[in-house]
Amino acid sequence: MANPERRIRNHLDFLYGAEEADRVWHQLQARLAGFKQRNPAWAEKRSPPAERLTERDAFLITYGDQISAPGRSPLQTLADFMNTHLRGSISGVHLLPFFPYSSDDGFSVIDYRQVDPELGSWDDVAHISRGFRLMFDAVINHISRQSAWFKGFLRDEAPYTDYFMVVDPSTDLSQVVRPRALPLLTLVETPSGPKHVWTTFSEDQIDLNFANPQVLLEIIDILLLYVEHGAEVIRLDAIAYLWKEVGTSCIHLPQTHGVVKLFRAVLDAVAPGVILITETNVPHAENISYFGDPLLEMGGTDEAQMVYQFPLAPLVLHTLLTGDAYHLTQWAAGLQSPPSATFFNFIASHDGIGVRPAEGLLSPDQVEALVSRTLAHGGQVSYKTNPDGSRSVYELNITLFDALNDPNAPQPDIDVSRFLASQVIMLSLAGVPGIYVHSLFGSRNCHACAEHTGRARSINREKFQQASLEAQLADPDSSQHQVFRGYLHLLGQRRAQPAFHPNSDQQVLSLNNAIFALVRWAPDALGQGTQVSSSRDAGGDVVLCVVNISETPQVIHVEPAAWDLPQVNSWQDLIGGGIYQVRDSHLTLALTGYQALWLRPGA
Repeated sequence: MANPERRIRNHLDFLYGAEEADRVWHQLQARLAGFKQRNPAWAEKRSPPAERLTERDAFLITYGDQISAPGRSPLQTLADFMNTHLRGSISGVHLLPFFPYSSDDGFSVIDYRQVDPELGSWDDVAHISRGFRLMFDAVINHISRQSAWFKGFLRDEAPYTDYFMVVDPSTDLSQVVRPRALPLLTLVETPSGPKHVWTTFSEDQIDLNFANPQVLLEIIDILLLYVEHGAEVIRLDAIAYLWKEVGTSCIHLPQTHGVVKLFRAVLDAVAPGVILITETNVPHAENISYFGDPLLEMGGTDEAQMVYQFPLAPLVLHTLLTGDAYHLTQWAAGLQSPPSATFFNFIASHDGIGVRPAEGLLSPDQVEALVSRTLAHGGQVSYKTNPDGSRSVYELNITLFDALNDPNAPQPDIDVSRFLASQVIMLSLAGVPGIYVHSLFGSRNCHACAEHTGRARSINREKFQQASLEAQLADPDSSQHQVFRGYLHLLGQRRAQPAFHPNSDQQVLSLNNAIFALVRWAPDALGQGTQVSSSRDAGGDVVLCVVNISETPQVIHVEPAAWDLPQVNSWQDLIGGGIYQVRDSHLTLALTGYQALWLRPGA
């Protein structure tokens, strides 16, 4: 397999043809040489792929201004909160776009290179990096219409005249896959006349033209800047829509994969420790295509090292609302990530709960039941436009806590247990956990937020004043306190178990439909190569994960020998501390409603 430089050349040839690729390569070489000269330490970060992410990794997903306090920048306040409460529980933080922006809570970026002064400074970001790994957003499918680039386009100034896609409005674009029920083209006025520009997401978010290699070079400059500012993980937002080709669906095009592979090769050449993660809210088979192809000498793949695990959220929601784990169990049993690449597991985020990834996993009636429950629990629903002009559900806009629990009929004990059961499922699965900040506290719907912005997604984006948040977390009777303390306990136990390494073996068990269960085996020989091998055959470290996904108490019988589990006399629960004896070759587990167990072999 070719080295990074050869891979870069191959991808440039594919995207732009040999002659243009040669010109672009010479410009890119200078950029890479400059980066290496300025940042020699990044080239030395060459830990084996299996050690880049371990069982000790979990990422908080948060806005930079999530927590505010008088007299301090929001990024400073966030750093204080994380250092006080999350050190030793969370290893990294995904800072949602913290750049100057014009709309969409940061995802319409005005200037990729600056920190929004309302949030703080690059020094504040560096302060966070001293305690936590950083994930930055690369919002590169589009840029704000208020950006300098697009203002140059509106003035007919070079080079910006070719930075965006201009399309005749009479062009047949019916095949284009749309994530929004909004017009695909937006009319703007320029000195040379009116033009229709491509706007996948909104009229304020103008799509970039990656068929122009100068745009590619600009974006590579920005990615390298993010690395210089400490980004160990770079999230490629909405990357599936990057490349446009009239007459196609304009999603998952080969050129889009080519660009992602090119980014990966660039980072492998100058900062091999940096991880790419792709965000593609699409059905599972499409989603995992972003792992790319095998890269044999690295023991992994040539595209993203992590992909978002989008089906997990709707499946977990369905499971806990129906008390039936059948579909979750069947799906999880078929999961497999490439060696040294892994899933980013999440069941809540700044966006809603996407339902497209449930296609083929849940029936239309089951999806409709999720929609009905969302509306009944005070949430909203967003739609996308289909090629035939019809609309279909795109995502559910609601906090996860209220999606699972009826805010009109609270049951404090059950509500917290049900919510934490959902998190145990996520934390048990192979992959790296991504924890939306509102899940740490079990936040409720913010109807005032949605009313203020007029956007459905704002219902799940409430911001906090530090003093009031601290008061809630200090009140043992509050659900926020109970969720937070329960969550930190789970994270503390999880990070101490090698069996929860992102790439360790996973076997899903079929016990009964009210139980979701799986076994995780610790990998051995980490650091001695690029592959992660399991210690299951040697009877090594193992965790048996069992979750009662119903309100009804359940009694189950596990025969350890039938699942190749260690033959011991007892098992200890890491969550609750209980001891469970093996009698007559069977392990009998009595679980209360929504109880979860992480069992390790005892004596």
